[in-house]
Amino acid sequence: MEGGGGGGGGGHSPGSALFSGFRALGLFSSHIPHVVRYHGRHRRFYVTTCVGTSFHTYNVQKLSLVAVSNSVPQDITCLAADGRLVFAAYGNVFSAFSRNKEVAHTFRGHNAEIHLLQPFGDHVISIDIDSILIIWHIYSEEKYLQLTFDKAVFKISTILHPSTYLNKILLGSEQGSLQLWNIKSNKLLYTFPGWNLAVTALQQAPAIDVIAIGLVSGQIIIHNIKFDETLMKFRQDWGPVTSLSFRTDGHPVMASGSPLGHISLWDLEERKLINQMRNAHSTAIAGLTFLHGEPLLVTNGADNALRIWIFDGTAGEARLLKFRMGHSAPLTKIRYYGQNGQQILSASHDGTLQSFSTVHEKYNKNLGQGMINKKQAKRKGLKNCESMKLPPITAFVAENARESDWDGIIACHQGRFSCSTWNYQKCTMGAYFLKPENWKKDKLHNTTATAIDITSCGNFAIIGLTSGNVDVYNMQSGMHRGSFGVDKAHEGAVRGVAVDGLNQLTITAGSEGLLKFWNFKSKMLIHTANLSSSPSIIMLHRDSGILGIASDDFGISVVDIETRRTVREFFGHQGQINDMAFSPDGRWLISGSMDCSIRIWDLPSGCLIDCFLVDSAPLSLTMSPTGDFLATSHVDNLGIYLWSNVSLYSLVSLRPLSADYVPSVVMLPGTCHNQEVELSEEIEGPVDEMIVYDSPEQLNEQLITLSLLPESRWKNLLNLAVIKKKNKPKEPPKVPKSAPFFIPTVPGLIPKYLSSEEDVNAQQSKVINLGILAQKSDFCLKLEEGLNNNEYESPLNILKELGPSAIEIELRSLSPDCGGSIQLMQSFLKMIGAMLITKRDFELAQAYLALFLKLHLKILPSEPVLLEEMTTLSSQLEETWIHLQSLFNQSLCVLNFIKSALL
Repeated sequence: MEGGGGGGGGGHSPGSALFSGFRALGLFSSHIPHVVRYHGRHRRFYVTTCVGTSFHTYNVQKLSLVAVSNSVPQDITCLAADGRLVFAAYGNVFSAFSRNKEVAHTFRGHNAEIHLLQPFGDHVISIDIDSILIIWHIYSEEKYLQLTFDKAVFKISTILHPSTYLNKILLGSEQGSLQLWNIKSNKLLYTFPGWNLAVTALQQAPAIDVIAIGLVSGQIIIHNIKFDETLMKFRQDWGPVTSLSFRTDGHPVMASGSPLGHISLWDLEERKLINQMRNAHSTAIAGLTFLHGEPLLVTNGADNALRIWIFDGTAGEARLLKFRMGHSAPLTKIRYYGQNGQQILSASHDGTLQSFSTVHEKYNKNLGQGMINKKQAKRKGLKNCESMKLPPITAFVAENARESDWDGIIACHQGRFSCSTWNYQKCTMGAYFLKPENWKKDKLHNTTATAIDITSCGNFAIIGLTSGNVDVYNMQSGMHRGSFGVDKAHEGAVRGVAVDGLNQLTITAGSEGLLKFWNFKSKMLIHTANLSSSPSIIMLHRDSGILGIASDDFGISVVDIETRRTVREFFGHQGQINDMAFSPDGRWLISGSMDCSIRIWDLPSGCLIDCFLVDSAPLSLTMSPTGDFLATSHVDNLGIYLWSNVSLYSLVSLRPLSADYVPSVVMLPGTCHNQEVELSEEIEGPVDEMIVYDSPEQLNEQLITLSLLPESRWKNLLNLAVIKKKNKPKEPPKVPKSAPFFIPTVPGLIPKYLSSEEDVNAQQSKVINLGILAQKSDFCLKLEEGLNNNEYESPLNILKELGPSAIEIELRSLSPDCGGSIQLMQSFLKMIGAMLITKRDFELAQAYLALFLKLHLKILPSEPVLLEEMTTLSSQLEETWIHLQSLFNQSLCVLNFIKSALL
């Protein structure tokens, strides 16, 4: 059965029908230097870091996220801020954001990418990579001045506004020279010859006229720009100076950042290096800033980390005070942890295993870097144990059933034979490496662990190797508890292992194209199935016993582990399938592929019901145990992206997608909750919305259709006498007081106002007019018309509007004794016959006929015309009931079979 066939409109879709981008987790910083601001009214420092197309603002005191800006069309290339606004450049445009979120002004005029911004009172200065400098008036968004520099002679690399220098800016160049400009008079005041080395950083010192200049060689020049004199020089050994900052809390200390992630601390009085902060970041120091008047240093880097250091040591050393960090390298695997859907475990190429909370960043955990020997690494210290770090985790599996007793996570490492254990509660690597004890060294060569699983009880781990062996280990002791197969389980590499929820079956898949079912306890082979192609991934949904198998031919097979048969096959991916996930109820199978598509397959119908494309191929995906979010990780991305399940809060049309369906590209969600999207673009294209279905009165003429009337209108027609007896009043009714302001109404189920003429006649005389009693009702008149034209819709509609007592009166009045006639009774029976022929209002026909027979049973046998009609009706009823009875019996048999099979 090929997914994508069947109904549904073809063409292009505006996005995903089932999933909507919610937000990204685990993103805190990029290679763009941060900006520190002081809010005078709040009396607090705030730090702003760039994350892709938006920026975050954190409260430095608690390092809690205060605001996330709205996204811009491209990645941000430069940040700057003053007391009111934050400026962010993207491409050749930059915008001013108010309240850390909303775009207040946008400035367009550059032809090249902007790489420097400098707020300047009511103006802002922007410089692009072609060394064109433009000064803008912020509120009018107009150009105040434009300066063009020759890139070959003076290519601007840095900009600074020296303190107390009114209307002046200092520009550094890649050629090494510096220029001091008066931007009000548009004059070059002075040119500093420099040191023939590119200027990489400029920073104002606490002393007036003194500037710190960082060079590409690692030199730091403390220079007096008033007299053009060099006061002192320093040199760091780790390459170019990336950032500079001065302490202002009474200690004459300067900090410099390097591309290796180290920070140097220099004593300006003694003119020497006093301390080093090695590995402050694992990548280049993007920015460092001392908070004014406080012993706190804020740093950020491209390793996706924001850190605050406090200088409270006796020797002036710093310690880490607060931090927000994610993965510094692309992710390899993500999985939800636990059953509450609030934690996501993620492994990365940086070698760490981390947990990210979907609720709040303060619940994030870092389980650390895997070490070959934890004790030895602890003795050596973190700085000197690079050789002892484990390779990146390629796959892991977690079970929290016994997390408080022993380790609940096992992980495979790239190129490693043994699997490591991890403890979520202790946030550390576990006590054991799971590997067979008596393996020869020649066997270990080029043998790696590829497939793992943990039983639902948390007691056992199953590990598959590239050699074809599948072993069982005890999670509490780490001991080997047996192997599957006499020599090995598979001839080829093991591509997947899974254990059912009751620890009865173990399923293994080998690269030779075999799927094997084993008894978990006895380790004996139960069944072997041949797969059409070599499997790459298997995924078991334990609650439903459904196994998903992704193959190397880009197809997906679904196997029922009870019957061991392939129940579904899906084709449609055009690249390697990287990961799969089941919805919690087992109805959907979600797959992500290197063709950049995410597809959702409906297992009951066997159809593709949703498909969308992303900019970067999905590497791993996992569905929340509560079904509210789908989490994905992507190639060359550091974040975890959450997609909300639209079907939980709105109507979604789950129609199969047509064969010519063209999925559209959906942007990855930003770090804040999904913002409102302009609907104008969506309205232009075809919208796949829920089709409003108006059900006809009868789906098919062969189907027996019931009316939509409530049961009170027809169910108690045979028991009216008993009901009236029970409802008989204990005392005669009292005449209510007159209420002239009430409009009199006619009694009935549907209230109708009494007309003025009837009201006058009622007041004129209370003598009963026998002529009125002799008149026939509307129902009788319509029945008489039905005898002539054989149309019985009108009398039936009249009966539908009446209550049980009124229906009884109408049927009683059909007999000759009560003012009716034999023709009226014959017409009523014809009406019932017409209802049975059309198979509509089936229960009403039964109820009306039963009441009619009860009222007129003495008259019917004596009239041949009525007897003939009764015979026709009897045959119709018998035929209908036999058909219904066979369907009831069939359904009851199936139901009894299901009950007995489950027991």
